[in-house]
Amino acid sequence: MFSPESILADFPILDQSIHGRRLIYLDNAATNQKPQCVLDTSRRYYESINSNIHRGTHQLARAATEAFENSRNKVAKHLNAVSSDEVIFTSGTTGGINLAANILSLSGRIKANDEILISALEHHSNIVPWQMLCQRIGAKLKIIPCNDNGTLDLDAFREALKGPVKILALTAISNAFGTVNPITEMTRAAKSVGAIVLIDAAQSIAHLPTDVQSIGADFLAFSGHKLYAPTGIGILWGRKNLLEELPPWQGGGEMIKEVTFERTTYNDPPFKYEAGTPNIEGAIALAAAIDYVNRIGLKNIHEHEASLIRHAADAISHIPGIRLYGPADRSGSLSFNIEGLHHYDVGTLLDQMGIAVRTGHHCCQPLMKRFGITGTVRASFALYNTQQEINTFAKSLEKAVGMLR
Repeated sequence: MFSPESILADFPILDQSIHGRRLIYLDNAATNQKPQCVLDTSRRYYESINSNIHRGTHQLARAATEAFENSRNKVAKHLNAVSSDEVIFTSGTTGGINLAANILSLSGRIKANDEILISALEHHSNIVPWQMLCQRIGAKLKIIPCNDNGTLDLDAFREALKGPVKILALTAISNAFGTVNPITEMTRAAKSVGAIVLIDAAQSIAHLPTDVQSIGADFLAFSGHKLYAPTGIGILWGRKNLLEELPPWQGGGEMIKEVTFERTTYNDPPFKYEAGTPNIEGAIALAAAIDYVNRIGLKNIHEHEASLIRHAADAISHIPGIRLYGPADRSGSLSFNIEGLHHYDVGTLLDQMGIAVRTGHHCCQPLMKRFGITGTVRASFALYNTQQEINTFAKSLEKAVGMLR
């Protein structure tokens, strides 16, 4: 049986005090901490095989290339992709979504008055790239509204599909409210009307198994730093036949087969979309993070985190004036406000007590506007958080509220 106490020593950053209190890190939806094996992998790369990849004939280049491509294979297996050729290394979820939006924009598939469908729950990274596409082409951005409990209005979604919807871009789990969207069901409905579907898996990748074949989407993006890997590395998975058809976005080295001053012949996917020197160390460290997660098991992680979030909701629900956002079966994040108190003030006092939470709009300003608020306090959970930490968080929150009233 998995217990977080058994792996705490794997995360050296957690062994410190903040303002004289042992650190309790509850900001995992923003980024989670890195186990020692990932830190060692990053260091080992620079100490032993640091070199540019693919075209070098010397030993270091061959070793770095092998490790980099082994990482691509590992990601493909983790996502249950048909082929590693479907796995594109990016800088993160934002980079992946922008890549998808730009190659779709350049493809000629999206025309004036076509509709791009997103949800009210989206992070700015899954809003702004589509707004930019619409501005360039004259397409229309349509929004799936959400209910008062933070779930999507599926009747409105089905109604929206009656329009000329060419793209559905949807988060798997809301970073703000922890809402788990029925992405497989919604993907199937969107595909039935011929839409291309992109899933933002930034928040789900560390909490739930991600099977791209089962989901049925065309693209899926996530960030390594939310899966216990370094920042600056991410993945855009895309269907191979679609990647073969779509044009490249950025030009440079690696994404070409042949260049003359008259014309360029582009490389095959995934290299067609990986211009320039990639984040080699980050890709290799991402594979180490995937190995670490799989050793523990996503099922064990999910059950542990689900227990934590239920316990946290129960532990703070009695505080006078508290409002919890999102459905009861939320995942990853617990967002709340206290009537009459500003979320920033609450977060600042919790920090003084050694507890790291996130405050603000969580890059979801349209969602905050929908609920008539400027932001929330968000506690978000990872495999190393414990029940005792949740008890301390609840007591500290109650103390902070008392100090502010």
